[in-house]
Order: sequence, then structure tokens, then C-alpha cells
Amino acid sequence: MTYLTAGYPAPGATGPLLDRLAAEGADIIELGIPFSDPLADGPTIQRASHRAIEAGATLRTTLDELAAFRARSGTAVVLFSYLNPVLAYGIERFLADAAAAGADGLLLTDLALGSDPALEERFEAGGLPLIRLIAPTTPAERAARIARRAEGFIYYISRTGVTGESATLREGIGSEVAAIREHTDAPIAVGFGISSPEQAAEVAGVADGIIVGSALINALDRGGEDEMGAFVRSLRRALDEV
Repeated sequence: MTYLTAGYPAPGATGPLLDRLAAEGADIIELGIPFSDPLADGPTIQRASHRAIEAGATLRTTLDELAAFRARSGTAVVLFSYLNPVLAYGIERFLADAAAAGADGLLLTDLALGSDPALEERFEAGGLPLIRLIAPTTPAERAARIARRAEGFIYYISRTGVTGESATLREGIGSEVAAIREHTDAPIAVGFGISSPEQAAEVAGVADGIIVGSALINALDRGGEDEMGAFVRSLRRALDEV
């Protein structure tokens, strides 16, 4: 699963980059809606989000890019957003427009289980699987409740803190994923810090999927679409050999 900020690195770049990610073997693309205050993200994705906004990217333009991509590709796309842009757009309007554009799921990083039950129910009734997040610091009882409520898949955060590349993976991910499996049949994908094919293969040995964001954006910054594509291709090869 690969992450891309809509509208980055320039207007008009999203469509070709989505095509390249799909062509290089991404099973799912997490398409980020740019937001001015992305608190869960580290410097790389913060920078990408801010530059996309400065260049005119919005929730509406993100949906338009998704719709255009969906017309030519069946690769699954999960929309990633913070709650504020969706509230400003209108929840029912957003859910209808996202479904019409071809979204396959929705990840709202700051809508925690139990934080607003009525709001959660509106999203759960909207027709798009609401992806839940679990962190290493989530108490076991709460993690079990989140897992039982899961739709689509569970996003397991591999470390505390924000998104970003990491030279090493934290120990214990395998046992933590196994504990979550006791409470759900939903696939479990691991993200935050996965930065190399070797790390991807290591995580794939204990989880159902891996999520790569900052390392992919950094590859794009270093060498454009070709370096990003080569990086995704290397991840694909590593996973296929697990």
C-alpha cells in the first residue's frame, strides 16, 4: 500500500503518479487529501501537504483526480484525510462524492473510536469502509474493541510519534499484530517508518500488508517519478519473495 499526497509535487502530477504506482505493483493506494495542520504526519508529508495546498489542491480536486484515475484503473484507493476538511465539505456530500469518484475506503486519522459516536455512525453508514487505527500505546482492551469494529482493514501504527522514515523497525510488532488478530478477521496492515524493501519484507512476514508513505515521497523528491517507480518496484519484489 503506497501513500501519495494529492496535488504534490505540482498540479497535474497526481494522475500520472497514480498510474505509475499502479503499474509498479501497488495493491492499494492511499491518496492523501491535503490539510493545513497534519498533526499525525512528519516533516516529509507535512511539506508535501503544504506545497499542494499552496498550489491550489483541495478536497474537491482530490476527488476529481480519483475519478479520472478510476475511469482507467481498478487499483483500490483509500482516501486519507483529517476530519476538518471533510466537515467543511459536508459529511453526506463528501461520502456521496467519494463513492461516486470510486473510493474504496476512508481513513480519518483523528476520528478515534468513541470520540464522537454519532459522527462515527454517520461515516459507518455512508457506504465506504471506515479504516481504524491501532497504535502500540493502545491499551489491550481498547485495541480489542477497535478490532471488533474494523471495516476494510486495520491500520497498525508500528511506532509512536509521527510518520517518517526510520533506519530500524521497533521490536515486538509481530506479537502485537498477533494479539490484534485474536479479535478480528480483518486484514492488518502496518505503517509508519517502513523505509526499505528489507523492512517491508520483515513486516510482511507478520502482517497482511505494509504501508509506505514518507520514503516514497522522499524518493519522488530525489529523482522524480522514475525514482519513485523504482522504489515501489523494489518493494513489490521484496514482498513477492516473502
